[in-house]
Formats: sequence, structure tokens, C-alpha cells
Amino acid sequence: MIISRTPFRISLFGGGTDFPKWYRAHGGAVIGGAIDKYCYISLRRLPPFFEYRHRIVYSNIEQVREVADIRHPAVRAVLGEMGMSEGLEIHHDGDLPARSGLGSSSSFTVGLLNALHAFHGRMVTKEQLAAEAIHIEQTVIGEAVGSQDQTWAAYGGLNRIDFNVDGSIDVTPLIMNRVRREALQSHLVLYFTGLSRYASDIEKDKIANLDACEAQLLDMRAMVDEAASILGDPRRDLADLGRLLHESWMLKRTLSPGVSNPAIDELYETALGAGALGGKLLGAGGGGFLLLFVPPERQDGLRKRLEAFTAVKFRFDNAGSKIVVYEPNDFER
Repeated sequence: MIISRTPFRISLFGGGTDFPKWYRAHGGAVIGGAIDKYCYISLRRLPPFFEYRHRIVYSNIEQVREVADIRHPAVRAVLGEMGMSEGLEIHHDGDLPARSGLGSSSSFTVGLLNALHAFHGRMVTKEQLAAEAIHIEQTVIGEAVGSQDQTWAAYGGLNRIDFNVDGSIDVTPLIMNRVRREALQSHLVLYFTGLSRYASDIEKDKIANLDACEAQLLDMRAMVDEAASILGDPRRDLADLGRLLHESWMLKRTLSPGVSNPAIDELYETALGAGALGGKLLGAGGGGFLLLFVPPERQDGLRKRLEAFTAVKFRFDNAGSKIVVYEPNDFER
């Protein structure tokens, strides 16, 4: 049995500039971090006693003889790219719902790649994991996704990620002392809207609108520099970050009509009225998790106003994707 554990992520600033179509022309950058909510992939060689060759368990159960018959796109793509000829049993478990803006699809892909490399007795770098996952999602599957989710899933940490015009990616940890980091953590609260959505549908619309939204994306990219300045200077008021987050969300809403909706707008306005300084829907938008920046002394009032919604406590993860169980078995087909 091999089990990988891969974090989900929250993105604070710069989302949209991580699409290859954008950053290969203009460069891009994001700020955010991996969190202590995880995707678990367990994998073992399937004993040779069954009619099927592969068994995949997620929200569905698949039992197939050929990789090409697997319906789950990431599993089919990863096994196909890695040329898996041995029978496998793969299980997925997640701490939080899928399609909710936390990069769960990329965490799945990164975690599966990590587990399969371990299955073959290989330790791979975080850079390789991220690059392979980006290739799987963008090229093999052809999904309309950026490059930040795979990078955070592989690396973990609270980082600035720069996407360069030559296609390279630089991951730089945000340097903050312990007090500053804890202060940031204490101002962030996470609520589940109860709405799930397929991010690729919204992202396709964003990609189609990239040229028309050039001014907004350049402004959102500039906010990454400003956010890094606020976080890195203990003399700066963290409240400035909350207000900047609000400005960023207002810009993000203009990238596609699917980013927000009247129910989300009403929820966000309620949060502002209860003391939040800013916030955003995570991921593509349209539903999922709402991240809010709220001074700690105002959070009790916020909880009362949003008591109908599920709050999720989290802390930042520093490890990235890792193998937490490594006990290979010896069955052969």
C-alpha cells in the first residue's frame, strides 16, 4: 500500500495571470498558500484474482480491464502517460468537497503522480511533480486550467509564484516572522457557500476574454507586488491587505459573467456588513469556498451573520505533496 497526501490551496492575488496563454505573452504572478486540508490517494498492486485489471474508487467505482476504458480523466491520463501495464487499485479521499475552488483536481493529479512514482521506487522533486501535473491537465486532458494549483499542490507553503514568458515557474516563499505569519492566519476565515461548479466552464470563458480583459489582468498582476510588500513589511497595516483583496475581487468579477452571481454577491455584502474588509471566491468562482479577511475582534459578529454557512478552520501547509505510507506489495499479474 502506498498513500500520498497532497494539500489543497487558497489563492489570494494574481489569479488569471497563471494561464499559459497570458503569462507566455505578459508574465504572471500569484500569491497564496497550501492549507492543511488534503487529498489522499491510496494505491496498491491489484492481486491477480479478479476479472477486472484496474479498480478506481472515488465518488464512483470503476472496474475495468484497460486503461483506455477508465472514465476518470486524470486517472486515465496519468496511467496512460506513465505506461502502466500492471493492475492497480486506486482510492481517493478528500478532506473537503471537490469543485469548490481549492484546487482539488490538481491536488488529485499531483497526488496520483507522486504515488505512482513511489510505486516504481522513485523519489521525484517538487518541480518535476508540478511540471508533470501541468502537462497532464493542460496538454493530455486539454483542460482550461492555469498553472498555480499544480504548483502549490506539489510545493506546499505560503509563496509567491512567478510565471515567466519562457514557460518557467519560480516559487519564492514569503518571508515573514512568526508574529506576522500568525497575524495573517488569524485574519483569514473560510466559508463554504454550498455551491459546487465545474471550474473549467468558467475558465474557458476567462481564457476567451483574456485580450479584452488585459487592463484588469495587468492590475491584478500589480496587486501581487503590493501584497508582497504589505506582507513583508511588519510596519505595514495588515488591514491594507484586506482592502486590497476587496479591490482584487471587484476586478476578478469582471473577467467572466460566471465568476459571481446574485446569491454570492449578497453573501459577500453581508460579510462586509459584518466586519470583513475584503474577500473573494476561491478558484474560478461561481461557488465553492468564500475566503474573507476579517479582523479577529469582528469574527464573532461575522459568525452570527453567517451561521447558515459552514466555516472551515485551516492553517497553512508547508510540506506539499508527500508519501505518508510506503508498503509496496509483491503481487504480480
